[in-house]
Amino acid sequence: MGAESGHKWRHDHAFGQDRTQLGERRTFIVIAVTAVTMVVEIVSGIAFGSMALLADGLHMASHALALGITAAAYVYTRRHAHDERYSFGTGKVNALGGFVSALLLALFVLVMAAESVNRLFNPVDIVFNQAIAVAVLGLVVNAASLFILGGHHNGGGHAHGHDDHNLRAAYLHVMADALTSVLAILALLSGKYFGWNWMDPIMGIVGAVLVARWSWGLLRDTSHVLLDRQAPARIRTAIRAAIEDQAASRVADLHVWSIAPNIYVAVITVVADEPKEPDHYKAMLPKDLGVVHTTVEVYRS
Repeated sequence: MGAESGHKWRHDHAFGQDRTQLGERRTFIVIAVTAVTMVVEIVSGIAFGSMALLADGLHMASHALALGITAAAYVYTRRHAHDERYSFGTGKVNALGGFVSALLLALFVLVMAAESVNRLFNPVDIVFNQAIAVAVLGLVVNAASLFILGGHHNGGGHAHGHDDHNLRAAYLHVMADALTSVLAILALLSGKYFGWNWMDPIMGIVGAVLVARWSWGLLRDTSHVLLDRQAPARIRTAIRAAIEDQAASRVADLHVWSIAPNIYVAVITVVADEPKEPDHYKAMLPKDLGVVHTTVEVYRS
């Protein structure tokens, strides 16, 4: 009897993380395309003497590795979603994958900037026609990859309607590739038609600065999830409002944090003149907040 009644209070902690996520299949396709283009661009950049093109290839190398981390995070999250060693499932692997990808992005920004500065003071001859052709190929591949990933983010890297940091990381890596491809093309055209060979390393530096900003944004957002930072104010405000609308009850303490993309856990302390059962207060919470696990403590005021 005790065991049977105990099941009433237990529930699954996978929270949907055992299902194949939106970006998983798309990420594997993009990895294959990126890896092939990466080899072509690196070889061509060395052969034709273009720093901008070589930087584009190096970015693709870093992004191929980062996309591999993204794919591994998706697979691990899904396969271990029911592992009882994880208190609230494996949703945070998503943020961890995004965090590691952002670190790799920052590392290759440093490499790209250092090599660009070196080429600025120690220029090399550039075979413009071949380099331009390969840079255009890289841009086409990047555009196709962005389309495959679904275009779920804007240029600043902020998600529209979800917080899948793993998918955002993949998108930012491909976006960085697209940016360096565009800058490489501009630099090579300037060198070919105006003799501005210095534009090649300058564009490498410009690209490094822009990508560094994206990397910082992703590092900031993923670290917030990994460190259990409080959920957005709108969610906390909605929880307080739902409970405090009742006469003579107030939320004395509230903790809400993310355990997966758009999935939150809440711990609520309620003080009331006439306390009710915790389930009463749980039922009052709006259903569209993404709060999947709630613990309520109730005290008499």
